[in-house]
Amino acid sequence: MRAAKSAALNAAEGAGRVTRADKARAFTIARGEACEAAAAVEIAVAAGDAEAGGLAAVLEHADRFVAMTTRLIR
Repeated sequence: MRAAKSAALNAAEGAGRVTRADKARAFTIARGEACEAAAAVEIAVAAGDAEAGGLAAVLEHADRFVAMTTRLIR
């Protein structure tokens, strides 16, 4: 949850930045946090700490978020 919240907050921060470099920095951090959040869910499922039923949706959302932030970084 910490990584997921951080991804959303960093994306919001990037949206509020003015210079391209500042925006790219915040969006890069957001992208990394989204990857971390998705990995945490995958690990939780593999360890038996979470149900596998929602994993596909989590990964789909993470893929879309990573793609979006990647475009915003460029």
